[in-house]
Amino acid sequence: MNKIERIQQWLQDNNYDIAYLNDPISVNYFTGYQTDPIERVLGLFVFPNADPFLFVPQLEVEASKKAGWNKEVYGYLDHEDPFKIISKHIMERLDLAPKNWAIEKFSLPVSRMESILVHFPDSQFVGDVSKYMEKTKLIKTPEEIALLQAAGKEADYAFSLGFQAIKEGKTEQEVVAEIEYGLMKKGVMHTSFDTIVQGGANAANPHGGPEKTPLKRDELILFDLGTVHQGYMSDASRTVAFGKPSAKSLEIYKVCLEAQLTAQAAVKPGITAAEIDKIARDIIKKAGYGEYFIHRTGHGIGTSDHEFPSIMEGNDLVLQPGMCFSIEPGIYIPGVAGVRIEDCVAVTETSSLSFTSTSKELTYID
Repeated sequence: MNKIERIQQWLQDNNYDIAYLNDPISVNYFTGYQTDPIERVLGLFVFPNADPFLFVPQLEVEASKKAGWNKEVYGYLDHEDPFKIISKHIMERLDLAPKNWAIEKFSLPVSRMESILVHFPDSQFVGDVSKYMEKTKLIKTPEEIALLQAAGKEADYAFSLGFQAIKEGKTEQEVVAEIEYGLMKKGVMHTSFDTIVQGGANAANPHGGPEKTPLKRDELILFDLGTVHQGYMSDASRTVAFGKPSAKSLEIYKVCLEAQLTAQAAVKPGITAAEIDKIARDIIKKAGYGEYFIHRTGHGIGTSDHEFPSIMEGNDLVLQPGMCFSIEPGIYIPGVAGVRIEDCVAVTETSSLSFTSTSKELTYID
């Protein structure tokens, strides 16, 4: 079965009358059409026993048809009520108004649920397509893994651009600008998230961003970046030495590297997500830095940069071939330094395949 047939079977199995997918990532997954509708209404409507349809702003109708979607596409003008048009096309396919809806509970705005109720007042939002998406995207096909590998190669190129851009006095933001400009010149037009470059103590904030802070010699510099390749994401982190960092900085790098390499080497079918997390965490704890490892060891990767599964304590999911996720332990000491080293991998029949190949041994840049 193809992707649409599988979700139709899910609807049948659960007695749902209709599925409404509004997340652009989900729409892209099923239709091949990638867009950001901003405030406008986007939706893929799937039925158990009728043809689905794609609904987009009128100015995107032709582009969506060119993306490979071979079913109906309907549009609306800005002054029109989109849900009035949607309701019309729904009732062209059904004998009775849909009652049991499956929606993406993680992303559908309340205002759009209320718009549905205007036209279908007996609607019940009983199904969660978000949960379905987690499971259906969990095992990647060989074709999907090839696209993730291609995105990983783009991330490797981005690292090379970033390392070449390091120069004393240049700001973190300027290095980011050089990375993203270089990617665009190569035809890579989208990053999977905002590129991160952090020097010295700034890197101790794992969810911080690049600042106007000038890079200084004798510090570690953290890079976290990714690209989008035909809808599939890369995500990787490297930390490099600019000059000769302090002994403390070098020590935490060594510990983090051991944790990352050991956890990644342990990935294989049959081990659990929690066991992979414990391998990395135990190494960091043993070295005395456990309190400074303040996030999970990894997250899923695919058509979004963070998806199921989480590689973390308490997740007893048994790894299977085709599962794809990051291995990214980190150590963040406020006022001192931050280190994170990350590859995304696919579980193979016997071990794992990394999507990125930039060296993880500490690179020294003069």
